[in-house]
Amino acid sequence: MEQLKINGGVINELIKEGVYRRLPKILQNITNPFTGREKDIILTSSIGVLSACLPNLYGIYDGDKIYSNLYVMIIAPAASGKGVMNKSRILIDKIHDQTLKNSIKAEKECKEKKKESKEKDDAPCPSIEIKIMPANISTAEMYTYMGASNYGLLIMESEADTMSNMLNNDWSNYSDILRKCFHHEPISISRKMEKIFEDIKEPKLSLVMSGTPEQLKTLIKSKENGLYSRFIVYTFDEISQFKNVFSISTRNNNAVFEEEAKKVFNLYETLVGLKKREIEFKLTENQVRKFLKELTVMHGVIMDFHPQSFISNLNRHGLILFRVAMILTALRNINNISVAGKKLVCSNVDFILALEITKVFLKHSLITYNTFDDGILSENDEKLLFGLPFQFTRAEAVKLAEMHNIPKRTMDDKLKQWKKKNIITPVRQGPYRRSRNFM
Repeated sequence: MEQLKINGGVINELIKEGVYRRLPKILQNITNPFTGREKDIILTSSIGVLSACLPNLYGIYDGDKIYSNLYVMIIAPAASGKGVMNKSRILIDKIHDQTLKNSIKAEKECKEKKKESKEKDDAPCPSIEIKIMPANISTAEMYTYMGASNYGLLIMESEADTMSNMLNNDWSNYSDILRKCFHHEPISISRKMEKIFEDIKEPKLSLVMSGTPEQLKTLIKSKENGLYSRFIVYTFDEISQFKNVFSISTRNNNAVFEEEAKKVFNLYETLVGLKKREIEFKLTENQVRKFLKELTVMHGVIMDFHPQSFISNLNRHGLILFRVAMILTALRNINNISVAGKKLVCSNVDFILALEITKVFLKHSLITYNTFDDGILSENDEKLLFGLPFQFTRAEAVKLAEMHNIPKRTMDDKLKQWKKKNIITPVRQGPYRRSRNFM
């Protein structure tokens, strides 16, 4: 697979414009007002948000029952424009508000009924149910909300270090929950002091977050961390230009999302109305053959050109591809999904779109994977360092970086990090030389 052959440089590929022209109408409508990176961020984050909006739709993957839930991470420097991700939350706000409203009403009715009843009733009233769960939460609270949720939850966080701070505390280290929820593995908690017991058979959790490269390193401390391989990663390095914040063209952006959110809400209500009559998402036999062929080729490319430890990321991107295809198919059939019967078959266009989109995600994941510091140089950094003379100037380093499509600012950051780790040593004002350990 040529797209994965990153020969010594970082290539932050954009999702092709042809993909956008073939997307289901909802995704076309919300991405049309945007261009470039912002367009990709809107699509990627919206797929993550919508993955929490498809109850009672499942597929069978590697023998397991799988729902549409995805984890998404947008990684970019400050002032890069990644904050546009927050607009995708509008797609689920109506669902969250209605879920909370119904839950509060049910709790109130339960308490009133208990007051009016002459018989003693020790059974607890139902817990508050929500759809959007904060990242700033204790493990016990997370179990409570997940136990009360009938159709899964979404964590949406624009600052990755909010979650990092939680994972560094004993009382809120829910990293294992995130890893298990990605595969819907059973989770449970029992605490006598707090009188908490939750046993959740099929947890459903979606996650959409953004952060800077430094925030990512705090959240995912090692490339071997199993949590990282479960994420769709979209990363880039450019700083956005100051835009016209008074432009008339931007005024209707939220209105577009609000209009499409109504359709998403109706789809959600339709699927909830199925109750236990779930719909199975399926690939055709030809799509299965194409799926296996493509993943096999990608596997070979990684074995030949990239760290073998990245294979776990590839394997999980197979599941991500399956889920993206499920989401696209549901949106494509938004007006007739209730009459689809017990099966929803993926169209060829949605399978190809899911494949193209997932290839971009996999490439971005590999780029970010190679930036993790495990005490040695990443593969790409090693190629850069040894592509320079033993003694070199900043200008030479920047010139080599440009040949590999690496921005000047990124190369300057690398020089600072290499100097800090004693990989290179300043000779005098300007030139550097490789340290003895990197002869």
